[in-house]
Amino acid sequence: MSIPVRSVGDGIWEVERRPDALVPARFVASADLLPSIRQDETSLRQLQNVATLPGVVGTAWAMPDMHMGYGFPIGGVAATDAEEGVISPGGVGYDINCGVRLLRFDLRETDIRPRLAAILDTLFAHVPCGVGRGGKVKAGPAVLRRVLQEGGKWAVKEGFGQAEDLEFVETGSRIAGADPEEVSDIAIARGKDQLGTLGSGNHFLELGVVDEVFEPEAARVLGLEEGRVTLLLHTGSRGLGHQVCTDSLKTMRRAMGRHGIHVPDPQLCCVPLRSEEGRAYLGAMNAAVNFAFANRQILATLAVRGLAEGLEVKEASLGARTVYEVAHNIAKLETHTVDGVSRRVCVHRKGATRAFPPHHPEVPARYREIGQPVLIPGDMERYSFVLVGRPRAMELTFGSSCHGAGRRLSRTKARAQSQGRAIAREMAERGILVRSASRRTQEEEVAEAYKDVAEVVDAVAAAGLSTVVARLRPVAVVKG
Repeated sequence: MSIPVRSVGDGIWEVERRPDALVPARFVASADLLPSIRQDETSLRQLQNVATLPGVVGTAWAMPDMHMGYGFPIGGVAATDAEEGVISPGGVGYDINCGVRLLRFDLRETDIRPRLAAILDTLFAHVPCGVGRGGKVKAGPAVLRRVLQEGGKWAVKEGFGQAEDLEFVETGSRIAGADPEEVSDIAIARGKDQLGTLGSGNHFLELGVVDEVFEPEAARVLGLEEGRVTLLLHTGSRGLGHQVCTDSLKTMRRAMGRHGIHVPDPQLCCVPLRSEEGRAYLGAMNAAVNFAFANRQILATLAVRGLAEGLEVKEASLGARTVYEVAHNIAKLETHTVDGVSRRVCVHRKGATRAFPPHHPEVPARYREIGQPVLIPGDMERYSFVLVGRPRAMELTFGSSCHGAGRRLSRTKARAQSQGRAIAREMAERGILVRSASRRTQEEEVAEAYKDVAEVVDAVAAAGLSTVVARLRPVAVVKG
């Protein structure tokens, strides 16, 4: 029997409430997306379960790109009281601070198209990618602990990019509260040679073009005029973040009974935020967040170098500028109005993006009038989008929006359906070049494996969470 859902507003749906739920469980979806979401009973059940977490406040949310995750559905958003609530690694995920950076250049498509094959070669050469692949930046334990404290600021000090980049990264490319001493030696060992690496799976580097502008003034402020060349970068904290999650899950499973916590799904294991174990996880998670910030700062610099080499020009002539960088898979202490009262809460965003509105103090001054940029990559064959946050996101979803297209097919199913296809040739015939560390990645990342990201962003726009500013069209893609 399917899980009952009902409409509670434009594009907002509520899932049948569990008897032990503390708050409603709701999701954002258009009429087009609703049928597939209703069939995804595992994700809906996970959302119901999130609404039972001790200390959860407001509403437990899922975005239209939702699909099954570990504990929380991917696309899940939930806030717990900072004094009496819990923190759950399942609400963050294994790839801590997986995120997206967008750069723009003083280039048009006609500037890069004649040398696109050479550019793809140099990007692939400069950006290490693939499972377990190490990079050129080696960091011993002492150096790595500085990275875990300083984030992207460490990378800039080491010559990767400019200090101005950091202004356009969420939290300035460094989150406070990191405690490297809570990061295990195993996690340190896994991260020591992975700075400046892309990884595998859905991580990518995408050279694109601004294909269509929907909000001209916002696009002008962001520097995204139609025809402008862009670069999207998507990766996270690599093996270090994965190990932090693994270590914390083991600790929390043992500690839950001692704290008298019972949850409907073991994957939702959690501890009080104020407990010893809660503080340890928050410190280790924040350290992994900073590792990911540093990783993307390094990778962005390497990608710019690769583009310049492919074009046979000096880097300075590219006019490279960071538009913005957002974090997914993170739990952050923020202040929000809940039921009319200002409260300090821990916002878990698992496959969801912060979407703060105009005039919010954490939005960079250059963007204060238009709102925080929200970067939504699609699949490698179609398009991606740039949005900006709206006030209604603060009213409903703790200042959150979707983060991508969302998978329709598991990697195994996608590979089974696409084996034997000449995917790179098919894409080239449509004007998109692709390189990857393995053919398997291309088979897993075909367009059919994902929801149509245009439908996803339309859904969050209709719900008033974000406004669509521009569409980006890929022309060259590096996959892990």
